[in-house]
Amino acid sequence: MPNANEQLSAMQRVRVGMTGLAVVLILILLASALVSSARNDAPVVAVGAPNVETVANMTGTDKGVSTADAGREPLAELGIAPAATNSIAPPAKLAPMEPPASIPQ
Repeated sequence: MPNANEQLSAMQRVRVGMTGLAVVLILILLASALVSSARNDAPVVAVGAPNVETVANMTGTDKGVSTADAGREPLAELGIAPAATNSIAPPAKLAPMEPPASIPQ
């Protein structure tokens, strides 16, 4: 039979283990509560932040942009990218094709 010191030591190890498991369980529950409450909260909107509906409904036809600026290529002007000019000549008009001769059977 184990002596009293060994029994006390074993009981202390069991208590420390159970306390550790309880602390881990409490931390998991706390983290779960924080994450679920963060999901349910309304999103924070900063002062001066763009309105989602306004940004989603924007189109590329701004009245403030002139037609001269619309064709500009700022990267080509800076020499970063080549200009996208239409250097390919349009194809010449082709003569209409004649229907194929009938295939003898």
